[in-house]
Amino acid sequence: MRKPLILGLALTSALAFGGFAVAAPGGAPHQHAGWHHGHGHGHHGMFALRKLDLSDAQKASIKQIMKSSFASSKAQRQAVFQQRKAFESLTPDQAGYQAAAARLAQVEADATKARVEQRANVQAQIYGVLTTAQKMQLASMKAQHEQRKQEWKQFRAQHRTDAAQPAGK
Repeated sequence: MRKPLILGLALTSALAFGGFAVAAPGGAPHQHAGWHHGHGHGHHGMFALRKLDLSDAQKASIKQIMKSSFASSKAQRQAVFQQRKAFESLTPDQAGYQAAAARLAQVEADATKARVEQRANVQAQIYGVLTTAQKMQLASMKAQHEQRKQEWKQFRAQHRTDAAQPAGK
């Protein structure tokens, strides 16, 4: 139950432009700043900030933005958890089951809306910490990522077509 919640929060906090990640303390490679769980889902591009040569002040600022974001969403996460727990405690033949399902759906919808808005807020705050040169580098990295993604799609489409054709033709 906690792993999907943590993963959801990590993904929610994952930032745009191919993804951002808080640089690990000391700049050590392959440290995930506490987001090691989830087996890489959503982590593509999460290490973009590492490539931007952030100053110690920028790293501290970004870490504080992320910490504050996580803390501010705690009440929302707890509300979703409690509502889900209440719903799961019921069986389909119990009175109030459908109402509990509706309440859970509403709480989940509200939480999703809040996560999207919070993610945009965090992205804007982190983007504001970056220098003009870092913003340009980030845009370039995003463009390269999109180009590689398109090349991969073309490669897969071509090879699917080749594999689908009979060998004798």
